[in-house]
Amino acid sequence: MEHLRYYINHLDNLAISLIIAVISLVIGLLVNWVLFRLLYFYNKHSNPFLVSSLTKHLQQPLTYFIPLVFVSMALSTMPLNSNQIHAARRVIEILNIIAFAWILINVVSVVQDMVNRKYAIDKADNFRERKLITQLQFVRKLAIILIVFIASALILLQFEAVKTLGTGLLTSAGIAGIVVGFAAQRSLANLLAGLQIAFTQPIRIDDVLVLENEFGRVEEITLTYVVLRLWDNRRLILPLNYFIEKPFQNWTRTNVDILATVYFYTDYNVPVEELRAELTRILGGTALWNGEVAGLQVTDVQPDSIQLRALFSAKNSGDAWDLRCLVREKLLYFIQKNYPDSLPKVRASVSGKLEG
Repeated sequence: MEHLRYYINHLDNLAISLIIAVISLVIGLLVNWVLFRLLYFYNKHSNPFLVSSLTKHLQQPLTYFIPLVFVSMALSTMPLNSNQIHAARRVIEILNIIAFAWILINVVSVVQDMVNRKYAIDKADNFRERKLITQLQFVRKLAIILIVFIASALILLQFEAVKTLGTGLLTSAGIAGIVVGFAAQRSLANLLAGLQIAFTQPIRIDDVLVLENEFGRVEEITLTYVVLRLWDNRRLILPLNYFIEKPFQNWTRTNVDILATVYFYTDYNVPVEELRAELTRILGGTALWNGEVAGLQVTDVQPDSIQLRALFSAKNSGDAWDLRCLVREKLLYFIQKNYPDSLPKVRASVSGKLEG
């Protein structure tokens, strides 16, 4: 009978504890809903993008974190023995650590959203913006790694059996770094190269590069590799240390405007002044030319032809490519139509008498 009474009391205590936990969860969910409604009404006119970003990134982790906090506060009111309270508190603390780490990671994403909005790179003169975005992407990845590392160590500290391991993770990062360095030297080299690239910036997001006989834009810089979107939408993946160890062309290192050239080979009798005037007319009739540089010069003389170089400027590499094609097409048509005799030709002389 005594055992039965104890069992019934134990079930009653468990039921009461579950009821308290459910009430705490409901209160937490209600507080979370009120919090985001107040945030929405407060900021919807002053900064709606901030509200959208906060709701997108923080609403879900806070939906877990706030109710867990209320349950943790209500533990002391539950009719459970000390061992049960200790076990429940341990589980809730672990869940809180996971949820809080989730919140911190998403806060980093909110900061990234705000910076990306303020410093948009979808404009012609985006040198400062690309520099900042490149640094931000690398710092964000490092911050996420650091948050996960600390959260994992704090979770380990909740268990007596592995408390020493958890403390070691927090206090012996130097030893761990040495071990990792020997085990993954190449990966570590890429990570250090990424840190160097983020702050010295030989490349940035949206830079135009020419390497490995390919032309493309920097689409993404991760902790270990760079994604280059090529002109035909293929992706070229290169390790970060490639950009430290090997030469490459960066067409947008200091500014985005660029000089473009087109070469022609014509006969000696070509009217250079007429072609120069036609080049000026072609450039003046297109928005691809930025109006700064325009010229046509004789850059070489060969036995059977001369070399002409048309030089002009554009506001970015994409416009420069299109402008090259346009000038090449229009000048070639102009020569064919008006001066066909000025196209390259091969001359030969025949000497000697014909014998009958």
